[in-house]
Order: sequence, then structure tokens, then C-alpha cells
Amino acid sequence: MSVFHLIIFICFLLSISYLVFLTSASWCTPSAFPQQTTRQFEQRTECFWEFQEESNIWVEVKLPFDLVSCVNDNCTKVGLIDQTSKTEEEHLANGKDVSNKTKNLKMREGDLTGLEENSYTVLPLRRRMSLTKMSDTSVWVTGESGSIYERFWNGVQWVIAPHDLQISAGRAVSVLIVNQTIFAISEEGNLYQMKLTDWVELKPAFNQSTNKEAEQSSVIQMKSGTVSYDGLRVYFCTKTGLLLELSEVEPPRWENHGRPPGADVAAIADMARIRTDLVYTISSTGDLYEYDKSSRPSWKKHLQSEETDKDGSLVPLQGCMIYGLSGDHSVSLFLLTKGGKLVERRLHQRKWKWITHGSPEDHHLTSITPLLEDELKERFFSLFLTTSTGSVFEYQIPKHLGTAQEDQISEAWQNHMHPPNAKAARGIPGLKFQLGRILFALDDGRLAELHLPGLGGQNSGPTNQFNRKKLSSKYIWSILDAPESEGWNGEYCTEERGPMNCIAGIKDEPNDSGNIRSLTRRRKGTKAQQDYLSLGTSRSRLVKASEEYRFPDNWINTSFRLRLVQAGVSFFIITEAGLIFEYLYTESVWLWLRHDHSTPMRGALGNYNGSVFFVDVYGTLLIRERSNNELAWINCTAMRKGRQIIGGPPWDGMSGKLKVTAEDALFFVSKSGRLLQFSVALRKFKWKDCHNPPETKLACIIDQEVFRENIVFVVGRNGRLYQYNKVTELWHEHHQSQHLVLSRLPGTAMRPSFFSLTGSLFMLSEDGGLVEYHWNAWNGWNWVEHGTPSKDVTLVAPPSPCIKGNQLFLIGSDGNIYLRYMDQLIWRWKNCGFPQNGDGDTRDQTEMGANDRMQEVCMDNDPTANLDINLENPNDQNRKCDPKVAPTRPIPFSEDSVIFELRDGRLAEIQKVQDSKWVWQRIIGTPTSSCKGCYLTGQERRRFGGCCWSELEPLSCLDFSSPRLCRSFFRPPITL
Repeated sequence: MSVFHLIIFICFLLSISYLVFLTSASWCTPSAFPQQTTRQFEQRTECFWEFQEESNIWVEVKLPFDLVSCVNDNCTKVGLIDQTSKTEEEHLANGKDVSNKTKNLKMREGDLTGLEENSYTVLPLRRRMSLTKMSDTSVWVTGESGSIYERFWNGVQWVIAPHDLQISAGRAVSVLIVNQTIFAISEEGNLYQMKLTDWVELKPAFNQSTNKEAEQSSVIQMKSGTVSYDGLRVYFCTKTGLLLELSEVEPPRWENHGRPPGADVAAIADMARIRTDLVYTISSTGDLYEYDKSSRPSWKKHLQSEETDKDGSLVPLQGCMIYGLSGDHSVSLFLLTKGGKLVERRLHQRKWKWITHGSPEDHHLTSITPLLEDELKERFFSLFLTTSTGSVFEYQIPKHLGTAQEDQISEAWQNHMHPPNAKAARGIPGLKFQLGRILFALDDGRLAELHLPGLGGQNSGPTNQFNRKKLSSKYIWSILDAPESEGWNGEYCTEERGPMNCIAGIKDEPNDSGNIRSLTRRRKGTKAQQDYLSLGTSRSRLVKASEEYRFPDNWINTSFRLRLVQAGVSFFIITEAGLIFEYLYTESVWLWLRHDHSTPMRGALGNYNGSVFFVDVYGTLLIRERSNNELAWINCTAMRKGRQIIGGPPWDGMSGKLKVTAEDALFFVSKSGRLLQFSVALRKFKWKDCHNPPETKLACIIDQEVFRENIVFVVGRNGRLYQYNKVTELWHEHHQSQHLVLSRLPGTAMRPSFFSLTGSLFMLSEDGGLVEYHWNAWNGWNWVEHGTPSKDVTLVAPPSPCIKGNQLFLIGSDGNIYLRYMDQLIWRWKNCGFPQNGDGDTRDQTEMGANDRMQEVCMDNDPTANLDINLENPNDQNRKCDPKVAPTRPIPFSEDSVIFELRDGRLAEIQKVQDSKWVWQRIIGTPTSSCKGCYLTGQERRRFGGCCWSELEPLSCLDFSSPRLCRSFFRPPITL
């Protein structure tokens, strides 16, 4: 009976449980859990990896990252991975109404310039930038490109000296100076030491018997380093979270201090000034640790208070230690939290405590600038901190704070904003190299100095003594140029005697004529700051909408019909029907080769390492390259993130500067008006969307890295000039007068020497005039309008390539070509006509418009040159010859010759014989030209045995030793 009753009791309990479940289920209606319908996916990490099939490795991606789905080469965007850190600025940018707060904040600071732009745009992290002081006359910088350069005062002016790591070492991320010994850390984590002028790798070596966690030196990768205050030792944290110490340099003496129990070393916060063996570190989880070699245990953890926990854990960044803030024996370590707040870890009367100082309203702090040794004697301390939006704040703390003054006061925060049209780099601490002078790395790769009036700036050297009482307390900004490795205009110093000498500058010296010419930079800081405008700050918009501009139907064909492959050997031509022909010199014979493709072509957009890039009528980018012993086509638009394009770079590099690197890429303009980067190095093809300026779509590329390394100059469909920096991935607009509207045609760069940054960009204006955008070290950027050769002639085609750094050709509306050249510092025009104008005028005009007839130098002076022309019957209608020059962009054929297209479809070559003297060398018949005429100079006749060229093929001379014995025959172009 007992078992029976037990079973009945269990069944009774189960029935009750079932009823309770049903009743509870009846309560679980959708209205009972409204938060479930509004819940969104919460992203808790910023580390995502992408598998690269070409290299068979995982690579960390940069956020934001587009999620793209590709099916049968049809790729569509299906999602986006964005950054997770929702700072206050990001919330503001997402639509919160804070216009009144922003306006009031800026009005309080008395600066209205910032109202023009969005001050709440969160900047990307610049992980390679760093500033290191060697002395008052020397500051070492690592740029975002990974380059190393030194800003040095040579006694006359500041000069820039390059100290890059060797190419095999990769990019640098920081520089450390220990007892006059210079170290550099590469992005891969390798440590290098400078010996004489070379970088030598230094691998840590430990005594395996005395280090419990000693690792093999080959696997240790450095992450960052900090030099002790006495300048005799340096501490490193590795990528695996170890704390290393280099206590002696010669010979190297390494110590491995391991890591905190259950944690790691993500950053070195600071070191004690009195005890050099006391180090404060921050773990990757945001906890503060103290390492004391003389105590047991060596590692101690500083627990956070409830108040600091609200602001989040600590950011693994360098902090700032101050002595005597709240008493003679007090120690204060200032750090930042992940919530962007300033906190203090204070030791006073042998007790540690946390103090929260907060942050300016609506700002997120990202770095702290360490103090100078001399500042410890001041009555108050000033901490300079950068924000995530690129502003700089000063936080003033008086000495010996009382208990009633420990609360934050609003007047303590002073907003120094940022330089005009530039912002301070996010997360990069500034560098105080003198009292009243602070250097900051800018987000665009340049440097800026925040200084007291009269103390700093581009032309101000180190200041030894000054009366601070007479100085203003208001700081001002000065922008300092960076070298070309960062995309800017800072000239490197030279070994030549003069003010630009790398060691000792010499002031101006008289030249041969007895005049004194200043070679030092005379530019004012404000002038340099006005050249580059932040996007959206330009007040004049001559075109209401960039979409209103419509490209002509033959725009691509006329701009990219011709492309040089190898100087003096091979070039391509695209016909009106979309056929591709290559003109090739092989085995002492010129041949026409036809390259067939299933779709008609529109233009040849680039040439890289022997591979030619074409675009077809549908905007597809195609590569024609040699694979083994055969030629092949590669469809680039069908690749991941591929786009349809309409234009590319006008030229394929600068003579004397062509080099193949692991970062080589070509830039193109998409049909939607965006700039696209196509990586080609090591055949690891990859597309990247570089976007476009917000106020306009792009029309064409003016220059890609010929005038400035890492810079792509473009013209928007609104007729204004912009530049894209591929290092910082930033757009800038150049200052341009309201009346100047540029044509939507490619331009050309004129740089006399790649050892100097002086040069110009030449473009056409919308009304057909020649426009020059010139830069030199004295005056910076300046616009020069050259106009037209004469009142009744306008320029109708993009400029030719630059010849010898001071000459270029333009095509006039009258079918003549005009030479623009510099003669004794004066720009002149010269009419070079067209190949068959033997009796035409050749006029040389100065920039002032003089019409005096000069020597006829733009034609062939050989009396036999026009023999075939004189035999032509001008009344023969079947010849269909028009020798005037067509409005097609010309190409260089060699260092001193240029190829033009004629209106009848033939090609003509003009060659320089001396200085600015040019002669028409020959006319080249093309496979599709309807004109059967030919033209050879006497020199060409002697070379080819007196034979003439046909409309299909050059006539073949069988016996070159006997010029008169030659036989002509026709054969069709060879099809590949």
C-alpha cells in the first residue's frame, strides 16, 4: 500500500506542475516582454579576421568593414561591421540635438572658426605615429606611413633628415633614445639599433637559468617601450604580455620580468622618478599593476574603486606621474579610462586612493602629454590631453590641493581646439620639448605646434631664456609640414653648403651677380594653413550639383586612346571602333599587333610592370598581360568589390623614380564618381573604395604620385581641385578662387627633379585656358593662369607629358600644337603647327603676348623631309588626309619625343633636337586610317632606306646596307 500511495502522490505532483506551467505560459504573451521586440544585436569586439585565399592566411580587417556576398561574380553588400565604442561624440553624430551645447562651448572659448565643420566626428586611430625628443634641437618622428624622420635645428632653420628602416624591416611604429643610443620598433615587433647610419636588428638574449619565463629571442616581438627618467634604461612590453628591461646597451643586458599573475602587460603607464626599478603597467583588461623588483611579491595589483568602475577600466596607454601635487611626499599617476575620463591614482600619507577628474563636456579623452622636468617647479600643473575628435584640452591643477578643492571645477578645462582645417591625431600624446611649446601629431600626417605667442612656429628655433611674465597666457597654433613620405611638402636636408644643410646651416650668401637670395623658408604659418581646406568648409560652389555635369560620349577615348608601354619600343592605340593595336619594334622592324577581345574597348588606363590596363564599353577593367609565352586577359571588375570605371591615372610614374614596392596600386574613377584603389603589388589584386569628397563626385585624376608620393590629385565634377592621401586615407580640398573652374580632363605634373619637391600641376580651365598650380619652398602653393596662345585659339585636349621639367605641349582648337616652355624664368608660347605645314607660321610669344616672329624651330629643316608631301595631290578626294592634330591626349615616346594623333587617324612624332627646338620626325600610318599619305624626315629616310610607310604596315627594307635596294609589300596586322 505504501508503494501505491507513493505513486499516486508523484502523479499528483506532476499534474500540479503541468498546470502551473500552462498558467505561466498563458502569461508569456508578447506584451509581457516588450524588450524582446526592441532588442538589437550588440557587438562587443572590434577584432575581426578575414581569410585571404591568395596568401592562405587570416588577416585582421579594419573597421568599418563591408560584408559582401558574391554569387557568380555578382557582388552585393549585405551588411556592415562598425566600431563598437559608442562614445559621446558618436551618439552626438547619430542625431542627438546638442547644437546649443556645442555653440555655447565654442562661444565660451571665443573661437568661432570651428563652427564651420563637424567637431563630433570620431577620428581613426593612428597606430604608427610617435614623437620622441632627443634634445632641444632634435625631435624624432614616426609617421603613419611607417617612416622615421628627424626634425633638427641646424642653427639657421628647422630641417628634416630621413632615417627610415630598410625595406625588409617594414614600417616603424616608435623611436626610443637611451643614453644617446637610438632604437626603433617595427610594426612586426622587431627591435633595431642605429649604428652610425645603419639600422641593425637587436634580438633580446636572456640567461635561461635565471629567467623562469624566458622565451627564445627569435619569438619575442616588441609592442612598445618607455625610457626611464634618468635616460639609462628602457622597459619594453611584448606582444605576448611580458615586461622586459634593457639595463645596459653596450653590451646589451636584458632582464625578463615576466607578467602579473593571471594577467599581462599591455602598456607601461609610467615609471617612478626616484626609484628607477618601480614600474606601473596596465593589463589588457584595464587593471593597474605595480612592479617592484626589490619587493616580494614583485607584482601588486591596484584595485579600482566603485566610482572609477563606473567610468570603465583603464586604457592601456602611457600616463603621467606628478610628484608633490597634494603634499611634499605625494605621488599622483594620471590615467585615462575607456570611458574617456581622466582619473588619478594618488599616494598620500602612505595611502592609495582613486580620484576621478572627469572630462570636458561632450568630449572623450584619448591621450595625456607628459610633463617636462622644469614644470615640476611651477605653482600649478597643466596636463594637455587630446580628444577622439581631434581637439586639445588643457587641464590645470594647482599644487597642494586641499580636501575641499579636490572636486573638479569647470574652469580647470581650457579648450585649445585644433589648428584650422586640421585635427590632432587620436590617441597620440603630444611632446613638450620646451616650456610653452608642445608638438602634436595631426591626423592628416603633419605636425602642429601649440605655443605661446613669440616662442614657437616654423621659423622659431629653440628658446633658452624668456620672461614668462611678459608673455601672453593664450596659446596659438602653427602647422609644421611633414615630408613626402606622409604625402606632404617638407623638403629633406642636403649635404650641400647652405641653410638646408643637415648639420650646420649657413645663412644667405651672395650669388655670382652679387645679389643675396634667401633660401630659407619665408612662408608664414597662416599661409600654409589656408592652402588645405577641410571638406565642406569652402563657401563658394560654382556648380549647384556635380551630377549636372555630363561627360562627352568620347571622353574616355580621347583622354586614354594612347598608352606607352616601353619607351621607344611599344605603345597601344584604341580605335574609334574599340579595336586594340600595339605598335612594337622588334628585330629591327616596326610591327602592328592586334589584341582581340570579345567586347570593344574604350581606352588604355594604365601600365604596371609590363601589364596594360584597359576599360571596355561597359566600364569593365581588364588586364592584358603575358602568362608564360602567351598573352592573357584578366577581368578585374569581376573580382571582389570590383566596380565599373571611367578613368585612371594620366601617366605611369616619374622618370628616375620608378620602383616596385609591396604597396603599389593604381587608382581609378568609378562610374559613380568615387576614387578606387586597385592593389597590384606581387599580383595580390585587391579593390578598395576610397570614396569621394562629400560635396561632389569625381571627374578625373590629375596626377597619381608623380608630383607627390602617396598623393592622388583629382578634379571634382564641380570643377575644383582635391587631393587624397593614401597613407592617412583623408581628403583635402585646395584653396581655389571663385572664378576659376577647372575642366574635367586629366592633367600633368611638372617636377624638374625628384630630389626637390618644387614643381607644378598643369590643367585646363573650363574656358580652354592653361592653368598652373605651383609649389615651392618659399611661397607654398600658388595658382598661375597662363591663358591661351592667342585670342582666337583655345586649348582642347589634356596637356602632354612634361619634358625636361620646363616644357609641355598643348593642342589648339585650330589643329596646331603649341609649346609652353620657360626661357630665362619667363614663360613663352611657341606655335609648332602640324606635320604638313611646311610653309606655316611658327611664332614665339612671351607670356605678355608679344607677336614678334621668331626663328622657325618647330619644323624639319631637312630639304628632303617634305618630299612625299610635295608629291601629294591636294585635289585627290580619295586620300581623305587631314594632317592637323586631333584633340587626343598625347603620350611620351622617349625622353625627348612625343606622339600625337592626327585628325585623319594617323600618328605623328615630334622630337626635341636641342633646348626648346623641336622638329616633326615622322608620320606613322595606322591600321584604321583612311589616309595613305606618309611622311619621313631625311634622318628617317636614311634609317629605313628611303622607304615609305603605308596605311597598314611599314614598308620592309630587305637590305639596310643598301638604302636604294628595298622592296615594299603589304601584310595585315598580326592578330594575337
